[in-house]
Amino acid sequence: MLQTSARLLRLLSLLQIRREWSGSDLAERLEVDVRTVRRDIDKLRNLGYPVNATTGTAGGYRLGAGAALPPLLLDDDEAVAVAVSLRTATNGPIAGIEDTSLRALTTLEQVLPSRLRRRVNALQSYTVPIPLRPGPTVDAAVLTTIASACRDNERLRFDYRDHNGNASLRVVEPHSMANWGRRWYLVAWDVDRTDWRTFRVDRIEPRTPTGPRFTPRELPDGADVATFVSARVSSAAWRFRARILMHASAEALSDRLKPYGALEPIDENSCVFATGADSLESLALYLGMTGVDFEVQEPPELVEHIRELGRRYTRASGTE
Repeated sequence: MLQTSARLLRLLSLLQIRREWSGSDLAERLEVDVRTVRRDIDKLRNLGYPVNATTGTAGGYRLGAGAALPPLLLDDDEAVAVAVSLRTATNGPIAGIEDTSLRALTTLEQVLPSRLRRRVNALQSYTVPIPLRPGPTVDAAVLTTIASACRDNERLRFDYRDHNGNASLRVVEPHSMANWGRRWYLVAWDVDRTDWRTFRVDRIEPRTPTGPRFTPRELPDGADVATFVSARVSSAAWRFRARILMHASAEALSDRLKPYGALEPIDENSCVFATGADSLESLALYLGMTGVDFEVQEPPELVEHIRELGRRYTRASGTE
């Protein structure tokens, strides 16, 4: 039989891995009687763990959510995953959590067993992050405000700046958020414009309080959030929007290009790729890496930029 402290840890672990346990099932797992299980449940409650009990033939115990965060019990892989995630968060696109993530990582590393500390330190010592081009950051408080409105089906009001810097007040019924690289997007039904819209979260300044509540809507054509956002960002979120005639079928290019815009089939040898970016350089670079011949239909600025690149590459090859 396990000693009391070890048995409490085992009991807590069991409560975390399944929604609900009967007293007899817990007693069997812990190799004790039901009365001992009840006493151990009371001890967990005294330590701050909210263990709820239900009565009746289908009754049992479940770990609930409490007002305060009690100590967590993690297995080896979970502890390493949390440590790596916290390290990654210190260099991520969410502003205001760098110091908090570092403090949490320090606290976790202090209590890690030596065998796990070695695994975490090896990952940190022999993994070098490559600096990315600076991108927009998102306030963590803004993310949680929007996520709460999505969860609770409450209307959200916010001040919004479009890619030209124009400000407007929006009233929306938020559906969900999507994370694409360093950018976060809100998918929502715009109440005043009576249509679906995609908003860059780094351009949102929420107004409080939220509400009233609304009945959730389905995205058009049964689309999932990822597909909806990837199709919309090229037409709404970028500073430069482009239409490119690709000399390959939409089917052949779908896996590579669909996450970055919309493909419009023409025939078995061509399609139109509608995409966008915040800079002409990014557009030209990505198109050049597709490995497919293409023709720029718009914008004219991209046409001229690619012509200048062509002249530069010709000079670099020494053939001019």
